[in-house]
Amino acid sequence: MQAFADFHVHTGAARGRPVKMAASHQLTVSASLDWAMRVKGLHIVGLVDAVCDPVLEEIRQLRDAGLLVPVPGGGLLYQSSLLVVLGAEVEIRVSPRGAAHFGCWLPTVEAAADFQTWLKTVQSNTSLSSQVARTEPVRLADEVHARGGLLVVHHAFTPFKGLIGSAADRLADVLPLCAVDAIELGLSADADMADRLREMREFTFLSNSDAHSLPSIAREFNVLAVNELSFAEIRAACRRADGRFVEANLGLYPPLGKYYRTRCRRCGAIVAPHPCTCGADADIVQGVWDRIEAIADDDVPVHPPWRAPYRYIVPLSFVPGVGPRTYAKLVQAFGGEAPLVFQPPSERAIAEVVGERLAARIAAALSGRMAVSPGGAGRYGRIEEA
Repeated sequence: MQAFADFHVHTGAARGRPVKMAASHQLTVSASLDWAMRVKGLHIVGLVDAVCDPVLEEIRQLRDAGLLVPVPGGGLLYQSSLLVVLGAEVEIRVSPRGAAHFGCWLPTVEAAADFQTWLKTVQSNTSLSSQVARTEPVRLADEVHARGGLLVVHHAFTPFKGLIGSAADRLADVLPLCAVDAIELGLSADADMADRLREMREFTFLSNSDAHSLPSIAREFNVLAVNELSFAEIRAACRRADGRFVEANLGLYPPLGKYYRTRCRRCGAIVAPHPCTCGADADIVQGVWDRIEAIADDDVPVHPPWRAPYRYIVPLSFVPGVGPRTYAKLVQAFGGEAPLVFQPPSERAIAEVVGERLAARIAAALSGRMAVSPGGAGRYGRIEEA
């Protein structure tokens, strides 16, 4: 089966308490699961704050009430159609240059609870998301793998908490390559950019949303070739084992990402290696494109033969003229946003829902035919209106 999967969704609040401080409080566990299934059309969703105290309590309650059903092979099934993967995002200072975020995915509620017990020995507050852990990356990998989990480098190339983007020049400088199960590219990178670094060619790439709000779920997602919905199948797909694999990465056209180019936060200008003309050197944020350009091993990407194709998508909400009502019409008509962008309907079919003028703009965006003003310094790129 083809399974649409977004493995990186945060939780803004649980049991009336904040969890991910920068996330919307509307991003609750129940709302996330409903939105991922009904609006986005996903088959798999990863909750990366699942081991935070209030979130784990809610998950236990949903399981005990029969709303989340444990699956043989790992994971929890929601309404018989959405597999829920429990995880944690853990921050570790990996070098004098900075810290990085790691995704720790666990197969069961019991494994997540046991991992949380260990995490309490190295974190000051396990109620909040993405907290600093007083440990080493190798120890973190060992603790995750000892519980049957997967370790993923989150948003590897971003300038804030990205391992390659800010803390190290190479993954091998931080931990053995064999300790990592997959690399998450992040919203401003794609496979072409990552495969300019030779060590990256060993890894399965994942494109996830890092959602901090309900609408941002599945703005990037993956298509997995698996036999069924279970954690064991996800592990096999990440390791390209037994005929399971990541069939496609679907992600933002990198210039739409908010850290694509080096920009000045004060004036917004794209900054070359020279000081910004406005004089605000302290407000310059290095972009992913510029970072990879500086450290790449090769001028062009070299993809391993098994590399999943990377397909550029534009979230419907990015298209000028698509407001909440129009979005709801499109989702209802085409069975969710993920299937719509994975297999775009004809312009004529879209026009029957939203009219010819807007349909032309949507069809152009879905096919990659659009002009983009590149993002940077925390500002998303934007599609220029024709």
